[in-house]
Amino acid sequence: MAELLERICIDTTRALSASGAGVSVITGGGVHGMAVSSDADAARIEELQFTFGEGPCIDAFATGRPVLVSDLAALATNRWPVYTPAVHHLGVRAVFAFPLQVGAARLGVLDVFRDRPGPLSRAELGQAFLLAEQAVLALLDGQERAGTRPQATPEWSEAFERRAELFQAQGMVMVMLGISLADALMRIRAHAFATNRPLREVAEDIVARRLRFDADDT
Repeated sequence: MAELLERICIDTTRALSASGAGVSVITGGGVHGMAVSSDADAARIEELQFTFGEGPCIDAFATGRPVLVSDLAALATNRWPVYTPAVHHLGVRAVFAFPLQVGAARLGVLDVFRDRPGPLSRAELGQAFLLAEQAVLALLDGQERAGTRPQATPEWSEAFERRAELFQAQGMVMVMLGISLADALMRIRAHAFATNRPLREVAEDIVARRLRFDADDT
């Protein structure tokens, strides 16, 4: 499934004349499970949204509607005050996010990044929706296989193990600092941002007790 999603990301990049694309699997609680991208640069841009807790992917998942920002610098600074300058520094000038859902069931988001401002054409929007449908089918197929033959989809199992690890890390930080789960997640995200590390790596270190938080940590 991961290979198929990666191919969809690569096809999306080519079809929409984009600089990169990514698919993120997200749970109903908004927890990031897995990301697959067209290349390493797109993977980093995709990860930043979950490090900062803001961005087109998160908004598209929350609303169930596409987020189309044709000029990131002009239109999104107030909307995503941390995410926008960070990805602008990485060369992103336009972002488009398409929710992956079946009815009311939301599975994740297909993100598209461009290194130049400008809207998607009508034809490109049509292609984007078709590619999003392909990603939905890939995810549903992965879920079905995971339910009947878990050993056939290790990537899917790994995604949910990572999600559980983040929950566990939140709980540990909550106990360490005597704060709420929401505040614990904010502390983990802040540490990931300050150290320029993926959120999942920070969670792994917390669970493995290689990283502890004190009341004075930011």
